[in-house]
Amino acid sequence: MLYRIGRALFRFVFTLFFRMQALGMENVPTHGAVVLCGNHTSLLDPPLLGTPLKRMVHFMAKAELFDIPVLGSIISKVGAFPVKRGGVSRESIRLAVQLLRDGNMLGVFPEGSRNNAGGMGKKGAASLALKSGAAVVPVAIIGNYSLFRRMTIVYGKPLDLSAYAGASSEDLEQATEAIMKEIRRLHTAYSKG
Repeated sequence: MLYRIGRALFRFVFTLFFRMQALGMENVPTHGAVVLCGNHTSLLDPPLLGTPLKRMVHFMAKAELFDIPVLGSIISKVGAFPVKRGGVSRESIRLAVQLLRDGNMLGVFPEGSRNNAGGMGKKGAASLALKSGAAVVPVAIIGNYSLFRRMTIVYGKPLDLSAYAGASSEDLEQATEAIMKEIRRLHTAYSKG
């Protein structure tokens, strides 16, 4: 219930103040495990990633956020779960894989932090998808959250990562690069339009 209220509120804010445009929503499976992989430039990216969709999107969030009164309770109720600073713990990975195996949707930013935009992606998103058998949907977030300027979110077609199922470090790097390459392609193709 709280998630639906928050989604409606963010949809109103993003539409009114950032002229949100969502493209390719038909590419996001309506059921089953899905990893949404997006580029990351702002603290507003997580709510933007999930706002246009009808399904709940779970996110990893810094553990420190859960210690903040009220905020910690709210983000827990809207599907976020804690990850410790300095790396993802085994507990967080297990929880993420279980969420996916239970048929949920997880939002991940393969670049890692907002400061790594354009760099080589981290291997977590590919690893989670391969371990859980989840569909991987690349997502391009286009715009810079300037008031009354268009923000566009493009959901690409699910990627076939079966060629990287060996899950060796090299396989994960190649799978991650395949995800990042498609995010960049979507970003370039729709930035021009």
